[in-house]
Amino acid sequence: MREPSMETENGALTTATTTTTAVTSPPPMASSPRQALVERLKDYGQEDIFSLWDELSPDEKDFLVRDIENLDLPRIDRIIRCSLHSQGLPVAAIEPVPENWVSTVDGRTMEDREKWWKMGLKTIYEGKLGVVLLSGGQGTRLGSSDPKGCFNIGLPSGKSLFQIQAERILCVQRLAAQVVSEGPIRPVTIHWYIMTSPFTDEATRKYFSSHKYFGLEPDQISFFQQGTLPCVTKDGKFIMETPFSLAKAPDGNGGVYAALKCSRLLEDMASRGIKYVDCYGVDNVLVRVADPTFLGYFIDKGAASAAKVVRKAYPQEQVGVFVRRGKGGPLTVVEYSELDQSMASAINQRTGRLQYCWSNVCLHMFTLDFLNQVATGLEKDSVYHLAEKKIPSMNGYTMGLKLEQFIFDSFPYAPSTALFEVLREEEFAPVKNVNGSNFDTPESARLLVLRLHTRWVIAAGGFLTHSVPLYATGVEVSPLCSYAGENLEAICRGRTFHAPCEISL
Repeated sequence: MREPSMETENGALTTATTTTTAVTSPPPMASSPRQALVERLKDYGQEDIFSLWDELSPDEKDFLVRDIENLDLPRIDRIIRCSLHSQGLPVAAIEPVPENWVSTVDGRTMEDREKWWKMGLKTIYEGKLGVVLLSGGQGTRLGSSDPKGCFNIGLPSGKSLFQIQAERILCVQRLAAQVVSEGPIRPVTIHWYIMTSPFTDEATRKYFSSHKYFGLEPDQISFFQQGTLPCVTKDGKFIMETPFSLAKAPDGNGGVYAALKCSRLLEDMASRGIKYVDCYGVDNVLVRVADPTFLGYFIDKGAASAAKVVRKAYPQEQVGVFVRRGKGGPLTVVEYSELDQSMASAINQRTGRLQYCWSNVCLHMFTLDFLNQVATGLEKDSVYHLAEKKIPSMNGYTMGLKLEQFIFDSFPYAPSTALFEVLREEEFAPVKNVNGSNFDTPESARLLVLRLHTRWVIAAGGFLTHSVPLYATGVEVSPLCSYAGENLEAICRGRTFHAPCEISL
């Protein structure tokens, strides 16, 4: 696959800082680095990179020069300057999201749901939906060095997160073909764009290949890498991880916008006739990939962007929430740390809900036109979040800054954003922390899946037996059987299943 390229300020294309594109080895280094390269670094105040040059071996000198030559220095300097400068600027006050901006579960009629479901399936049948998976992270917090999507949370089937999501795509494709086709059923294809990182790219590709793409066609999947950026000190100086290499970190899940643009995948989407893009994070085992109902709602609203939201469970819950920034301003997301206790606890007297209750759970929908606008706008503004972290350096761990963008940084650019409430127990089971932690563990996610699918089976006329308490077990319904609990009567009615087990075709 062609590696991403990046558009510089003068319009030329240069290799992005995040690729692994092979670079021709320079001739053996002289006693000092190339003078032209030193002068370039001086222009950006980064000449200290070569402070230990005389102590390096010839191979280390070659490596350092290649590392620097692969950087888009004008772009990185602009990002550092704009991001540091933005930290001192005043921020507009926040207001609660207007009630009529949210489609609540209670406010939706059966007619609405059926209309949106059919509208979404028709759009999928026409090939107008693409799916973007944010999958750059490793399962480090889960005790694994593999890509997080490879993780098995312990369901009866033993399926990984990647396999569950792939099978949901297969199910939606089949539903769209069956429901919409007039006459002979023709195949329906949803193109899946999977964002990796330099740390997970090779392993992710090999995992999909070794599992035969879980029944999907290899050419309906495009892998692409998110960016990395140098870690910097508080005054914007590059941090050296070793005397001959820079400390770098992924540019956040919001790096998806730049990565889609520089890898020309936004153009690829347009060439395929895609008009709408579903975007989600890999670590939610209950994610409804390519949800026809959400897509139909999004199209019906005519918005540029949309997000699924869940109600905040309690005032101190550590989740980001949607707000309106400034009087009459756009929707955006603020982290829980930005809400003081009185704001976090404030109640809307009319609804009885928290005023700031709509939690962001990284389930988004965008028009392709809007994605193009966001990619251009974010790159032009060049403002990244600064995360103070311990950075590995040649002097041991040192405090420094990682530069990151977040997926929700797009919303302030949207002329309109629609919010769509979903139920946690049906669509949000994050897998973030090792078993034994207080929340968002593989075990908690496993139980959420088993309980939801048990309700589906019972509603379809099935019965359960179990040798352990039912609250600790249940059944798993294969995504190949049912997307969201539909079409299970023929499989389940009158049958008894012994939990735990998988119900499959």
